[in-house]
Amino acid sequence: MRLRGMTIGVFVAPGFEDLEFWVPVLRLREEGARTRILGLTREMVTGKHCLTATPEVLASEVEPAAVDGLVIPGGWAPDKLRRDPGVLRLVRECHAAGKVIGIICHGGWVAASAGIVRGMKVTGSRGIQDDLENAGATWVDAPAFRAGNLVWGRVVEDIPDFCRELVAALAEQAEPVG
Repeated sequence: MRLRGMTIGVFVAPGFEDLEFWVPVLRLREEGARTRILGLTREMVTGKHCLTATPEVLASEVEPAAVDGLVIPGGWAPDKLRRDPGVLRLVRECHAAGKVIGIICHGGWVAASAGIVRGMKVTGSRGIQDDLENAGATWVDAPAFRAGNLVWGRVVEDIPDFCRELVAALAEQAEPVG
């Protein structure tokens, strides 16, 4: 239970990649973290493969002090999330505060639109490789890794590697300094 006492915001919107959302949520809960499901509305949304999730709070209402980290799953949801000023503000402010942000697959669209990838090593779906590079990042073909406070995962098949990196980064963040 390395993440006991931590609160992690996990974004969701219509068309989210079911496994990239639910597996990290369950893994974080298994480690003792409280997950807050952040959405564009409070209405239940359906993923690409028909699983559902219900946002608990609007992303635009969340202040960075209310979360210890964020997760941005892929699917088609990031294309909707990246258009929301409240989502982009929260991502930018959490990044500026050095909080861990997990980004997998098409979640990189949100990070690119938030302007936090310039000069960074990133990964994600090959489908957004050009978008990430055009945002100033260097795309690498690796399953998962950390770059500063950002934890990157490539695609669904890499979820185990992504979750290991995510939990390790959050556990390190939770450790007292000194």
